[in-house]
Amino acid sequence: MRTLVLGLALATTMLAPVVAQAAPATRPAARAVSADKRFEAIYTAEYSWRQHQTARDEDNPNGQAHLPDVGPAAQAERLARWTQVSQQLAAITPARLSPANRVNYAVYKQQIDALLAEQRFRDYEKPLTADTSFWGDIAGAAREPQRSVEDYRNYIAMLREVPRYFDQQTANMRAGLARGFTPSQVTLQGRDIGVAQVVDAKTVEESPFYAPFKTFPSTIPAADQASLRQQGVAAITEAVVPAHVKLLAFLRNDYIPHARTALAAYDLPDGHAYYLSKVREYTTQDITPEQIHTLGLAEIAKIRARMEGVMREVKFKGDLQAFFNHLRTDPQFYPKTPEELLYRAAWIAKTFDGKASQWFGHLPRSRFAIKPVPDDLAPFYTGGRGGPGIYLVNTWNLPSRPFYSQAALTLHESAPGHAFQMPLAAENKDLPAFRRDTYLSVYGEGWALYCEALGEDMGMYETPYDLFGYLSYQAWRAARLVVDTGIHAKGWSRAQAQAYLHDNTALSDHEIETEVDRYIAWPGQALSYYMGELAFQRARAKAQTALGPKFNIRAFHDAMLEMGSVPIPVIEARTDQLIAAGGKGPYPDEE
Repeated sequence: MRTLVLGLALATTMLAPVVAQAAPATRPAARAVSADKRFEAIYTAEYSWRQHQTARDEDNPNGQAHLPDVGPAAQAERLARWTQVSQQLAAITPARLSPANRVNYAVYKQQIDALLAEQRFRDYEKPLTADTSFWGDIAGAAREPQRSVEDYRNYIAMLREVPRYFDQQTANMRAGLARGFTPSQVTLQGRDIGVAQVVDAKTVEESPFYAPFKTFPSTIPAADQASLRQQGVAAITEAVVPAHVKLLAFLRNDYIPHARTALAAYDLPDGHAYYLSKVREYTTQDITPEQIHTLGLAEIAKIRARMEGVMREVKFKGDLQAFFNHLRTDPQFYPKTPEELLYRAAWIAKTFDGKASQWFGHLPRSRFAIKPVPDDLAPFYTGGRGGPGIYLVNTWNLPSRPFYSQAALTLHESAPGHAFQMPLAAENKDLPAFRRDTYLSVYGEGWALYCEALGEDMGMYETPYDLFGYLSYQAWRAARLVVDTGIHAKGWSRAQAQAYLHDNTALSDHEIETEVDRYIAWPGQALSYYMGELAFQRARAKAQTALGPKFNIRAFHDAMLEMGSVPIPVIEARTDQLIAAGGKGPYPDEE
């Protein structure tokens, strides 16, 4: 899951022509070529510029090697650039574009609308949530492998830039603090642990930033290793540690004590408009918080009915709340060692590998590792997260990491979820770079949640408890529709939100606490999961009904995955195209 999550609503009518195979006869071909060239020039120039606005990492391999400029002049430049691009896009008539570029236009406009909204609301003055932060992102760079002398030099240069970068971020946070634009104070308690670990390290060697200098690739000569290590130690001592000391004092003395105590996004400056912009960004639909809240309540009722069926199947004596308590407290459902949890995750992932070719025609070349969540993040982190090359499993507080949820979690975060979908998009060279490299939450999270449901079709839930764990996870995401809108639009308290999750899922109390704090600090993002899953489920049901015996599940999945991250209207349009093609997918063997 990435820091760049994009999207605002698009009119469905814009996408209606996507399924067309040729331009209307009344439009001259030259006009389409001209429109295509203008549009391609716009996105090529802007996306190249955009990549250099952010630091290079695994999600942005073409970004700048050093830390970005987040100061006032750079923020003004971004606002001006995206305003200009938005105006340029408004001057293009999508119907005059080629079919492929109509889809590109829909996706690209989504990105620009979201980036522009974030800039206008000055989201950069709140550069942290309950479990993510700019200093955490910097520490994450220390965990990335350095492969060459140039990589090490860039890493050392980045370390030297930490004081400037932290000062700019602190200035932005002070501006946010002055206008009441901060995360809620309750979500910040203890979140300075990562900063404190750097400050409290007794030796340079204990610093997380020293990790790349402990071992070097054998291709780097010994003399270069010694020189790079010496430069690294100096950068950590002279730049990194003093910057963290200064930041820690700011967080503890100024920011956290004076952060706003209210929870709702509605209580932020221009809060109603701000929250509605987040609803549009994370659902890619024109839908109100009230409609989402009502939908969530209805979906929870459906899932609870299935939960009660599983409870009867295992012959549990008692009501659903008693069964939840049984699942939360019985030691048989919990690992005793971190390795036990990691090994189980690996077994589930390999079990899917044995089924993959039956459900997907095109598989990613990229593989992924399974690792524990780093210690400085684990207390506030989710049960796991995945992405290109990695599936992180949270092994902290083992009594809150049930086995019965592990299959659903693994399908979501590893394969065929995030660690499967993201590489497929990155490997698709037929897509322009702005579609390969960026992540749209309603698509990516919706797909991963759909993969949990697909686990039932694939026979991945081997026991009734595994199935119940899946249903609990579905209820968790449906409950987010209720809780997120409850907190940010209806004035729910933190305790009320926690109670709703406690009463409707089998999540552990610890996970409920960290999840609710995440929703409080990150308005709207929690909506993307279930809204996205519903879009994929609707698309599959429509294709199955329309195609009948011609429906091919592998072709359907490949059609959904070849697009990269796209808004919901594009998912719908691609489904119509698959139906029009008689169910034939994007790859030749899917007949």
